[in-house]
Amino acid sequence: MPRVSEIEDDGGDPDLAEMFAKEREMFGGVLNTSKAMAHCPPILRAAKQMGAAIEQSGQLPAALRPLVYLRVAAINGCPF
Repeated sequence: MPRVSEIEDDGGDPDLAEMFAKEREMFGGVLNTSKAMAHCPPILRAAKQMGAAIEQSGQLPAALRPLVYLRVAAINGCPF
């Protein structure tokens, strides 16, 4: 059982509505990490911006990214 409750609905917050809509479009649903961070939309937005900056930095070769994602998921015991 998670210690932090997940926010399932944007509650009328336009920032959350936008971020949730993008995730639904990309992944078919809202990611659990986003649901947990949705308690504080500015933190969620900053986390997403940081992830995008890492992805766009070019420091990690594109072919290696999926392997890193898979390894991190395995380390954390998450299905991927």
